[in-house]
Amino acid sequence: MKAAVIDLGTNTFHLVISTIHAGKVDVLYKTNIPVQLGQGKINEGEIIPEAFERGINALKTFRTEIDKHGVDLIKATATAAVRSASNGNEFVREAAEKAGITITVISGEQEAGYIFKGVQATGLIRQKSLIMDIGGGSTEFILCSPEGQFWKKSYPVGAARLLQAYWHSDPVSAADQQAIANLFEKELHELVEKCNVYQPQCLIGSAGAFETYAAMLLPGTDLKNIAAANLDYKDFSDLLTKLILSDHATREAIPELIPLRVDMIVMASLLCRYILKNTAVKQIALSTYDLKMGILYELAAEE
Repeated sequence: MKAAVIDLGTNTFHLVISTIHAGKVDVLYKTNIPVQLGQGKINEGEIIPEAFERGINALKTFRTEIDKHGVDLIKATATAAVRSASNGNEFVREAAEKAGITITVISGEQEAGYIFKGVQATGLIRQKSLIMDIGGGSTEFILCSPEGQFWKKSYPVGAARLLQAYWHSDPVSAADQQAIANLFEKELHELVEKCNVYQPQCLIGSAGAFETYAAMLLPGTDLKNIAAANLDYKDFSDLLTKLILSDHATREAIPELIPLRVDMIVMASLLCRYILKNTAVKQIALSTYDLKMGILYELAAEE
């Protein structure tokens, strides 16, 4: 079977086309478009007209590619930006009418479940681990071990959401850093409690911002063709501090930072720093497999 998976993220829309046979997934084609669906009013729960149009146009582009590949099955999932938007249902309707793509809006818990399956397929989960997937509208956390997952939850602390609420100075001020830390204390207390109980040793970052960190920490590594990589804990921690203290111009000059992430990486770094400070993890790993691959491996298991 040939399957296409579309992940309609808050920042980026992704398309992966794969063949699925005998429980195996072989990627034939993948691409992404930085739609920025959450631009402007994600915290007000609205997809603004310009972002709405970009999203529909991206799906039309994906549809053309899907038709070229003669796909048997299309699975399109929408996450935080669509599920929290007052006009999210309208976007889903127009996607079906104008791009011929039927979208399923999934819950944060479903999103975390797919992320777990994607990371699990890399073979990275060899001990008690905390999986973290930083999106634009939400961040998912999964506590797990080689035996399976213990607990998972999605929180409304995505990088785009934080940027819109707290980006008042460049570099980000000490006052805004403290305000963000206060938000994390309020929102993530259950996560910290669960980590105290389960004591994960490894933090596994799923794609997105973690691929950017890995590109900076592992120069020369072809991240597009690997499923996983280990990152040095101290180097990772030092990089977070460097990014948090940097200004826009400095970050813009870093070749591994795509324009979409130049400022959002600061918010992602503040969140990662909070996790390092409030858990006992001492190992860091990257999984390039995320929600998209999780969906594909679930489809493969059903074959």
